[in-house]
Amino acid sequence: MAGRIVAGIGTSHVPSIGGAYDRQRTQEPAWKPLFDAYVPVREWLRELRPDVAIMVYNDHGADFFFDKYPTFAVGCADRYGIADEGFGTRPLPEIPGHLAFSQHLCRELVYDEFDITVCQRMRVEHGFLVPMHLCFDPKDGHWPVASVPIAVNVLQHPLPTARRCLRLGQAIARATASFAQELRVVIIGTGGMSHQLTGSAFGDMHKDNDLDFLDRIESDPDSLAGLTHQQMMERFGVEGIELIMWLVMRGALSQGVQRRHRHYYAPMTTGMGLITLEPSA
Repeated sequence: MAGRIVAGIGTSHVPSIGGAYDRQRTQEPAWKPLFDAYVPVREWLRELRPDVAIMVYNDHGADFFFDKYPTFAVGCADRYGIADEGFGTRPLPEIPGHLAFSQHLCRELVYDEFDITVCQRMRVEHGFLVPMHLCFDPKDGHWPVASVPIAVNVLQHPLPTARRCLRLGQAIARATASFAQELRVVIIGTGGMSHQLTGSAFGDMHKDNDLDFLDRIESDPDSLAGLTHQQMMERFGVEGIELIMWLVMRGALSQGVQRRHRHYYAPMTTGMGLITLEPSA
């Protein structure tokens, strides 16, 4: 028996999606194309029956702040609370953890020479929660999977490089495979796509670059890993640097993957991307 990564998902995590979800506005014309894109994703995940979701996200100042902002922070707890981002705690169930797998993951990542921050208490916010309820709609006050949060610094320079994030995913895959119990794991890389919320380029969209990224995250992730921070910000906007977190997800999969679903929607100041991948046999 061993752990196994059965799927990878790349998805955006815009906070306004959470507001639309909480207010039951998902079928309004502006929101319907986005929420409808996740219906087949949830069906596919129900078929895969994962036990654990590793959520690779960034904290936007709810649990970490600039005085203490770790490069890679890994949750190691049996539950994770919902953070208040300044407008009240969202009406979502507390996130269940998988303590034994988290402990194993933290230990193996350190032995694989990743100097992580181990967090026995974490509160998660929209970077985690939006992908969570898009992919795993809670029923009767419960989530269908346990979770391991992995927060990545994409806010305070120096940031981890794109290649370092790809290698973190590879280390996560090795750690999962060495887990002594049978465990089905899905890994979700969040953030992006193109957006800039500051300066003269505020609101600029880069649809062609977003679509190129979706092509390459599937078939040529190494070419993305070679991009510098400056190149990524020029291609996707300053906040588009969040896409390095998709590379953690992609690194955890085999070199060859099968795409199950893909979607792109850009009604606002952020390109909303989605791709679901299965490791090749």
